[in-house]
Amino acid sequence: MPKLIEHNQLKYLKLANRFIRSATWEGLAAENGGCSPELVDRMVELARGRVGLIITGHTYVHPAGQATPWQLGMDKDTRIAALSQMTEAVHREGGRIMIQLAHGGLRAEPQLTNTTPVGPSTGEGLVKSAGKEMTTADIHQIVTSFGQAAHRAKAAGFDGVQIHAAHGYLLSQFLSPAFNQRGDEYGGTVENRVRIILEVLQNIRQVVGRNYPILIKINSEDFLNEGLSVEDFLEAGRILENAGIDAIEVSGGTALSGRLVPFRREITFDRDQAYFRKACRALKKMSNMPVILVGGIRSYFLAERLVDEGVTDYIAMSRPFIREPMLIKRWQSGDLRKATCISCNGCFGPARSGQGILCVQDIQWKS
Repeated sequence: MPKLIEHNQLKYLKLANRFIRSATWEGLAAENGGCSPELVDRMVELARGRVGLIITGHTYVHPAGQATPWQLGMDKDTRIAALSQMTEAVHREGGRIMIQLAHGGLRAEPQLTNTTPVGPSTGEGLVKSAGKEMTTADIHQIVTSFGQAAHRAKAAGFDGVQIHAAHGYLLSQFLSPAFNQRGDEYGGTVENRVRIILEVLQNIRQVVGRNYPILIKINSEDFLNEGLSVEDFLEAGRILENAGIDAIEVSGGTALSGRLVPFRREITFDRDQAYFRKACRALKKMSNMPVILVGGIRSYFLAERLVDEGVTDYIAMSRPFIREPMLIKRWQSGDLRKATCISCNGCFGPARSGQGILCVQDIQWKS
């Protein structure tokens, strides 16, 4: 199993293997967005399980961008001290950890933010209650917020940052023609719709320097009427590579995409896994930057094939690590049975009730 488990380098960051814990909302932060001991323990457990790179759940870069309860905040300097404890604990275990920076946009929760959600357009017909279309000044403020959050991330000891531009959150909304109805320089063509993301990238790069890894997670498709297409995704990928992004994680879908949400059920056979592989292969074929594939991967042998065949450089997983944080350690030991996660999505229930994300199947089995 040398290729998947070999040491490698992402930008200037040395990784022990090619497995990545894809950003996952843990629901374990304090109510005020602070880093809790329970959240630190969860990251340490993943490091002990030998995940090559851990990416935290989405963190809001601005108070108005909070999308979920018990979500980690990266919106002020007072967050740094507690987050430093997280990175130090992970590093002591030999792990590597990045933080995902996000803004909920039209998906921000008014009951948590006490503000009206904002987006590229109002989102009328797509969201429960129409939000506020952002002005150019609003956009510049959010761009600055991403840069400030990245500065805090580096100060807290994170090994890099990932920009969240997928799954129908703010930056994903700008990319998507379904959400973005603007007639100015931030709407219309792919070049215009990706503009805010480029400004976020440039702002972060100015703050953290050229040697600090900046990743991005974007949709390959929205699976919505008039949503982001694969063709537009590939064009956006080309633009981002030229702008200096260090790696792209390929995902897809939104909360409005029916059965084609990012976290699909009924993943039984190899053909059901890696459901963004065609788009990822197309991006990998046209680019020189590292590519990361997420989406229903449960089999070691499939993961190996995806890397060997040049579909992707890295394998990202989310739900398998909820049930088996020691999965990579198990595979490294020679036990190559597929992940025990059955993709039931029951893990989100405890998170929504304040217990933090956890596998309900595992609880039932133990009881």
